[in-house]
Amino acid sequence: MNKYKKLGLGLLFDALGLVSFIIPGIGEFSDVVWAPISAWLMTKLYAGKAGKVAGVITFVEEALPGFDVIPSFTLMWLYTYVIKNEKTTKEIER
Repeated sequence: MNKYKKLGLGLLFDALGLVSFIIPGIGEFSDVVWAPISAWLMTKLYAGKAGKVAGVITFVEEALPGFDVIPSFTLMWLYTYVIKNEKTTKEIER
């Protein structure tokens, strides 16, 4: 999958996680439903150990009240395509 398509999906999924703040009354229910779905989506977007760890973090972040503002999908994209990429580039240059 193209990295920019992953970014777009990540932004969409992060926005869906904010629904509990937008629509009063369904917030807690939507978090209970969204937490396992978002964790599963994270593991499908990012393979391997990093995807599994991010899935667990996303589940906890979505399940806990008040933490929905953390853009976990976007942060994982930044880690994968910016931070990890810079680290790999520096190791190759050594």
